[in-house]
Amino acid sequence: MTTPEASEGTAKSTARKIAVVGSGYMGGGIAQVLALGGARVALADVSAEIAQKNFDRLLVESDQFIADGLFPAGSTEILKQNLWAAKDIEEAVADADFIEECVPEVLEIKHQTLARISAAARPDALIGSNTSTISIAALAEAVTNPERFLGVHFSNPSPFIPGVEVIPHAGTDAATVAASRELVHAAGKQTAVVKDVTGFVLNRLQYALFHEAAQLVEQGIATADDVDTLVRTTFGFRLPFFGPFAIADMAGLDVYNFCYKSLQTGFPERFATPKILSDLVEAGKLGTKTGAGFLNVPAERTPELIAYRNKAYVAMQKLIEELGPAPIN
Repeated sequence: MTTPEASEGTAKSTARKIAVVGSGYMGGGIAQVLALGGARVALADVSAEIAQKNFDRLLVESDQFIADGLFPAGSTEILKQNLWAAKDIEEAVADADFIEECVPEVLEIKHQTLARISAAARPDALIGSNTSTISIAALAEAVTNPERFLGVHFSNPSPFIPGVEVIPHAGTDAATVAASRELVHAAGKQTAVVKDVTGFVLNRLQYALFHEAAQLVEQGIATADDVDTLVRTTFGFRLPFFGPFAIADMAGLDVYNFCYKSLQTGFPERFATPKILSDLVEAGKLGTKTGAGFLNVPAERTPELIAYRNKAYVAMQKLIEELGPAPIN
């Protein structure tokens, strides 16, 4: 069993202490991220043996990631110093500043786990859940001092996806949100704070796209391969650099407004014009060409923005050509 040592030096004794409960593929990846960010991270699972097995796996994975150029040299040594396998949940969370729950997406299992965490953790320890689907308010029912609880949703594969969804419930303290974001930022990730609604934001957007794509294939309008090709090579090509509102502002909100009207000839309800869009158009706020839209980019910065956009797209195409096609077919 790999255990923390009290004599490991001042740097480690002052490091943030984190526990990740659930050491499988998702939890293990989150533990890697946080440990490489400088935190002292305990891994816990249903047994000491599983926690130790996953600890060993994470070191092997790290070696491979270094060999593949995905992790910097020395990463495995950092993990050996900062990551350890606990004998149980209680040992892992006993002195933790922050605990991330990563057990299966079953409400009963999460409630049981969060209750154990609450009973064993310090009363001031922050507690996050990596749930992608379950209401944070519903999970908070199992947490004592629920003002310290929130969703901290990493995406798969967590070592390589930079965004993290932070989801407070109605009773989450503002200081909990701020401290949790700071912790995630320290690990090199970016955060977005969203409300506790069904699907949150990430999955609501992701599944909306998939729902429309599935209907196109079901109706014989395009094959799955052709839909994927169009997404990858058209609007999806923009998404690493710009979100939907920046893209709309650059295209022109009046253009979007017109396109909605065209779509409504075939799908009047599904593509009803969003009021937030029509309100902006009626106010003459048409995006970058007027200096005001969703993001209010000043008109004088439009040439700079377009130059960046073009450079980004050419760089993306070069990267795709360098990597070659994905090994799907």
